[in-house]
Amino acid sequence: MANIDIGSAPPETILPPEPTEVVARLTEAAGLEAGPEKHGAVSSVTADFPSSITAWAELGDCARDTMEAYAAYRVGYHRGLDTLRKNGWRGSGFVRWEHPTNRGFLRALAGLARQAAEIKELDEAERCEVFLRQLDPQWSPQNLAQ
Repeated sequence: MANIDIGSAPPETILPPEPTEVVARLTEAAGLEAGPEKHGAVSSVTADFPSSITAWAELGDCARDTMEAYAAYRVGYHRGLDTLRKNGWRGSGFVRWEHPTNRGFLRALAGLARQAAEIKELDEAERCEVFLRQLDPQWSPQNLAQ
């Protein structure tokens, strides 16, 4: 964890890395074709490591339908907020994409924005989009393609 104070700039929070086993199992699952086998592998990681923000974001990415994706991203977002708070974030400041350990949370938040828009929960979608840009003013949806 690092909460970096750069003069008068808002503080920046960098989340700690995911456990090695989570990273290894999600990397293995990433090599599978989209479908039931991949979904099962990611679901298994998420069940074994329910506090893993990245696992929830991955589960949202391979969800079988819109509501499952919405639920997975929402859980990832809330787990992310909990983890941010445990690591010094006080409700404001930067959580930037440039730090790989922050990406699970930002992916969950971006996914929640997309799925909220999909189900016509437009206030939530807009709130999530604004929050993304507050956390990382350089945020771009193209980040998700990395």
